[in-house]
Amino acid sequence: MPAQTANRSKARRRLQRLMKNRWLYLMALPGMLFFIIFRYFPMWGLLIAFQDYQPALGMMNSNWVGLKHFERFFFDASFGMLFKNTLILAIYNLVFFFPLPIVLALLLNEIRKEAFKRTIQTIVYIPHFVSWVVVVGISYIFFTTEGGIVNDMLAALGFPKIDFLISSDWFRTMIVSQVVWKETGWGTIIFLAALAGVDPQLYEAATIDGAGRFRRLWHITLPAIRGVIVILFILRLGSFLDTGFEQIFLMLNSMNREVGEVFDTYVYNVGIQQGQFSYSTTVGLFKSLIGLVLVVGANRMAKKFGESGLY
Repeated sequence: MPAQTANRSKARRRLQRLMKNRWLYLMALPGMLFFIIFRYFPMWGLLIAFQDYQPALGMMNSNWVGLKHFERFFFDASFGMLFKNTLILAIYNLVFFFPLPIVLALLLNEIRKEAFKRTIQTIVYIPHFVSWVVVVGISYIFFTTEGGIVNDMLAALGFPKIDFLISSDWFRTMIVSQVVWKETGWGTIIFLAALAGVDPQLYEAATIDGAGRFRRLWHITLPAIRGVIVILFILRLGSFLDTGFEQIFLMLNSMNREVGEVFDTYVYNVGIQQGQFSYSTTVGLFKSLIGLVLVVGANRMAKKFGESGLY
């Protein structure tokens, strides 16, 4: 009886907590459903990485082959090229793109005129809503050798024209530059929200003590958003090898494929065009496992350095 009474008491307290925060749970429901339907439920399909999956037979009746597709993938002649290209682009994005939203957010935070600040924010947010098809189209208009603005300017200055769009030397620079232009402004939203929560009295006290703008930035602003930076960095590592299918697929051609072919485009070519569903699922699972290892490792490192981490 005492145990049953205690269980009923716990259930009652949980129900009371649920009712008290019912609107918060209701607001979280669409996000939870999104992840359940589009993130967790599709994990069931990872089983076909261990099968010779045939759509006509279905998952339950397809033959199990164990690690056959993994062996084929790791010993494939193109694995080294794919891994190298994906890794280099991922590192470029992490090194050159990840810090820029932080820097831009800090610059925007220093603007004191709200009307001007909101105008600048709107301008830098707009590229995020432009599709990759349009971004690549703009790149072709600017960088093509036949009438491209950039090459016309180079020619006018006496320099030779550069085949930016087909050159393997410029491919990665073009990809990272497009990402920076399109997503830097949008990436400032979370950092600006974190900066809005900094107590203004801290800045006032620092100013009275003689701290200049740089010292206020270094000793107040950056420590205030350090936790957010760490969490976003860990989350970014979870999709470290996701270099973006649409953008790279649209920029690929026969001249730059050697440096531009990545796991995402390879999965499309093998899985969709050639119908090798099990093999392409193996490639996707490999990417996910790399991301999982990086997230767990980065989270542990963050805990060791005194940060809260992701979990």
